[in-house]
Amino acid sequence: MELLNQEDIDSLASLEERIRKAVDLVAQLKTERDGLQRQMDAVASEKQTLVQEAEEARAQAARLAQELETLRSERKQVRTRIEKLLGQMDLLSAS
Repeated sequence: MELLNQEDIDSLASLEERIRKAVDLVAQLKTERDGLQRQMDAVASEKQTLVQEAEEARAQAARLAQELETLRSERKQVRTRIEKLLGQMDLLSAS
């Protein structure tokens, strides 16, 4: 059996230290990856909520535009009827 000399021991210790650092780095990177994945999931969820809110806002805007158009049409009809009534009142008062 061959005994290890000091140079071999130092080389082995250096290798062991590099492996330990690599393991620590992998653990740190996994932790960072998991944190980033949670952030991505939260952003994706928030995006979905915002998209849904935007769709609801567009639908409400369309409903309001239709209601406005209906009200304008009704106003025009009321104006026409009032003008006719005023015209009839003018005819009555002129006679």
